[in-house]
Amino acid sequence: MTKPGCCNADLDSTDPAVVARLLLGDDLTGAGRALGRVAGFGLLSLGLACWPASAALHGVAPAFRAMLTYNLLVTIYLLYLGISGEGFGKLLWPAAAIHASLTLLLVRAWFKERESKETQP
Repeated sequence: MTKPGCCNADLDSTDPAVVARLLLGDDLTGAGRALGRVAGFGLLSLGLACWPASAALHGVAPAFRAMLTYNLLVTIYLLYLGISGEGFGKLLWPAAAIHASLTLLLVRAWFKERESKETQP
């Protein structure tokens, strides 16, 4: 069964201007597009958090999977905005650093959990 929230998040994160035009009948500015994409990442992550867990994921909690996905996508997008010069506010780089730090901490916790499960008899 397909989750409608996941499909909407995919559309929001790829081109929020299309969604704004379809819903509101007007275009978005640059900051609106960036916030729309970040909101799309959040909706995609929410869909992952609600998706049933499978045994193939080695016991990774859906909420953990969603937090890792959200922070990774936001980190990549903020770095893209900063490097490409499309958007540059005073808090862009600190926000990118915070999301990158959270991503690294989540990946570290994931590897530690996998390692502890492998060493247990």
